[in-house]
Amino acid sequence: MALRQSVGDLACTLISIVRTRLELFALEATEQKSQLVAILGMAFAALLFLTLAVLVFSMAVALYFWPTDQRYMALGLLALLYGVLGLFFFLMVRRKLLFSPMPFAATVDELKRDLTLVERLRDPAAEPLTDWPAHKDQP
Repeated sequence: MALRQSVGDLACTLISIVRTRLELFALEATEQKSQLVAILGMAFAALLFLTLAVLVFSMAVALYFWPTDQRYMALGLLALLYGVLGLFFFLMVRRKLLFSPMPFAATVDELKRDLTLVERLRDPAAEPLTDWPAHKDQP
């Protein structure tokens, strides 16, 4: 009977650990989704209004320089400026995607800690667990 109870307790503990990890994963997934939706919405609005501002600015510069001989140079400089700005922002997005922290890092860390704990429990020659609560019925 004691063996059956121990196996049952162990199964309950393992199921509880898995449930906790899945809850943490779901919480992080929800947070990542809400962040992504907010960022995409703001990025779309920023792109829309920046496009409108660039269009109006380009028209103003073109109209200002149109009666002069420098009109083609002014349009070329505007195109160069827009190209440099586009490349700059492309590189910033690339850097952000490459070097941003991994999503679900907390879940992965918890699963790594669980794995090391299970490996320590499996190895009988390992040092005793100091962070594991002691039971009263053990000597």
